[in-house]
Amino acid sequence: MKKILPLLLFVLSLNLVAQKISSPKWTDLFSYNNVLSIREDNGKLIAAAENGIFFYTPATGEITKLSKANGLHEVKISAFDYNPETKIGLVGYKNGALDVITPEGITYVVDIPIATGYTGDKKINHISIAGNLAVISVGYGVSIFRLDKKEFGDSAFFILGGNYQASKEAVIKDDFVYAVTSSGLKRHEMNVTFPIYNTWETVASGNFTQISSGNLLAYSSANQVFFGAGTGFSAIPQNFSSIQDVVVTDQTMTVTDASKVYVFNLAGNPVKSFEATESLNTGFYAGSMVFAGSRFSGLISEAGDKIKPAGPYSNTSYKINIHNDQLVISTGGRSAFNTPIYNNLGYYHFNGTEWIYPEYFKTFPGVLNVLDAVINPSKPNEVFFVNFTFVDGQKGIYKMQNNEFDSKYATSDPYLKRVVGLTFDENNQLFVSASFNGTIGYYYYTPSTNSFTPVEVVTGQSVQKPFANAGILYIPSPYTGGGLLMYDYKNTPNTLSDDRFKILKRINNLPADQVVSAALDKNDNLWIGTQNGLRILSNPSASIDEENPQSEPIIIEENGTGEELFRDSQILQIEVDSGNQKWVSVDDGGVFYLSSNGEQTFNQFTRANSPLPTNSVTDIKVDSKTGKVYFVTLDGIVVYQGDVLEVTENFGEVLVYPNPVVYAQYKGNVRIRGLAAKTNIRITDAAGNLVHQAVARGGSYEWNLANHRGIRVASGIYFVLMTNEDGTDTATAKIAVVN
Repeated sequence: MKKILPLLLFVLSLNLVAQKISSPKWTDLFSYNNVLSIREDNGKLIAAAENGIFFYTPATGEITKLSKANGLHEVKISAFDYNPETKIGLVGYKNGALDVITPEGITYVVDIPIATGYTGDKKINHISIAGNLAVISVGYGVSIFRLDKKEFGDSAFFILGGNYQASKEAVIKDDFVYAVTSSGLKRHEMNVTFPIYNTWETVASGNFTQISSGNLLAYSSANQVFFGAGTGFSAIPQNFSSIQDVVVTDQTMTVTDASKVYVFNLAGNPVKSFEATESLNTGFYAGSMVFAGSRFSGLISEAGDKIKPAGPYSNTSYKINIHNDQLVISTGGRSAFNTPIYNNLGYYHFNGTEWIYPEYFKTFPGVLNVLDAVINPSKPNEVFFVNFTFVDGQKGIYKMQNNEFDSKYATSDPYLKRVVGLTFDENNQLFVSASFNGTIGYYYYTPSTNSFTPVEVVTGQSVQKPFANAGILYIPSPYTGGGLLMYDYKNTPNTLSDDRFKILKRINNLPADQVVSAALDKNDNLWIGTQNGLRILSNPSASIDEENPQSEPIIIEENGTGEELFRDSQILQIEVDSGNQKWVSVDDGGVFYLSSNGEQTFNQFTRANSPLPTNSVTDIKVDSKTGKVYFVTLDGIVVYQGDVLEVTENFGEVLVYPNPVVYAQYKGNVRIRGLAAKTNIRITDAAGNLVHQAVARGGSYEWNLANHRGIRVASGIYFVLMTNEDGTDTATAKIAVVN
């Protein structure tokens, strides 16, 4: 078992001001490649990345991490500092919030002071800690933060010519605050006139970007570093190409250039340097070793080792595909379901052992907007992806072998033929949803000829990722005049003569023609998510032949009256787990976990009560073998350990947790998983007296430790006796209760 770093002890007993959102059930799949800041604590390096912090011990090689999944309250870190003497760290985010990390816990601070009339960016540009104080640089100027009280003190709003001027970075030295701005190096003593900007002194004129302090103060422009005691400064006799960071410690100054880290003594003489040969954000000198904080590879040591927690290349994510222990994450996007959002990333692949980012995407000849990527179940080393772009010769369907380019299946006409999503059916036949010149349809793949054949079906302009079941291909169309295309290819995609189809629209009682998502559940009910709500269609195969099949809303009771579930909400994604429960993503509403019929909400996850980076989840996948639920957002992926594994008519591996249940440590429900699709449950005490009974559906059950009179049971051993629906399979378990 790995040791826990001293700085991480607080994770075990969080004392949060805001709602607790971390839980052992959550993990992250964040990228830790983009290292923004590096600090040290007693031989351990602390690296702040885009979506979390990781801790590295050079002596042992140990790496641990801290993110929104286990303590932090936000993603998109923009600034970080740490004081090894007080063991206090301060994390700043792009949205202006702060996390104060102490040995006792993490406190969330959201009340950043904003000047009247200021409408600019709230991003925390820089943080510098000095004893019990920290100076925070923001777009409006600087604010003093008191670490002991976890509250803001004085703020100075930099107003120049009627406009706010940003403090790019600022430090505290000798009771003065020094700030670098586009109009010079400013300073002011921390006294009663500190908030009045016209009383600030300009120490040096120029456009400065970096500043740091220790035994001396150093600041920089884009290509020159100046250092001194606070009033008189000398220049390091070296020009740099593009300075990214300056870090001053008790003995050295570390200057990070575009791809190289330089170390100088406090007299400005060179000590050593390290060429990282890639883009850098920061650098640090510790234990006579140089470490570079890169944009794409985590920490880089002098030996060239790339140090980081396991994770994908970037946090930008859109769709995920799971096959056994492999994952493929696509990164693209569209605005208004039409215009490509180019990020030029491609896909990230976890091959079961390590994360791989194909070299092909780093040198791709053109623009990349990979909306979807899937693993071939019959050839797991083969990945197909689609590049959604208006650029002819670059858009189309691609095949990769072992993460190296294999084939491209281009579609001509850059504007009117667009491929969007891929799916394999139960027979490992591959389909690609597509829009053509005023029609929508699909391509199907013929392995023997390594070719795709287009099939245009019905009038339309845009499509979403498809799915297939029992010989029927389902293609949502989210554009004006769209709908849900149900195309029965009768398991013979190369024979079209006997095919049939139906497209569902508002006339079929959909709340809108624009269908964004859909899923088929285990009762053969088709769940349809539109831009304005949700509908259910029973027996969709038979509905293809009906003239006007009608879908139905889900009606739930709200304050004694019937309300339509998700009325007027855009349904981004629908996923069905092995127990037939539903995971539904609502635009800007998080994820709802629903009963099989949708009439009961088991849980709702949002960015406020869970590690979700945003409230708009673009994809959900449930791994029935592990019970893990993957939530994909444009800002990263988090994973929830669900209770529903692969559910059959018989029992799986039954697990009761927590067990024992110690009231002083845990006050929630006891969970039982690994159950049959329908399970009869009887719970007795040690004497055989019945204290609780229930029928569980969906492979899991929760007991609130109450007896049939609603009173919590006494301390003791309780026996769980379980049978499946027809009595052909049984299971037992014991629960120890300590009140």
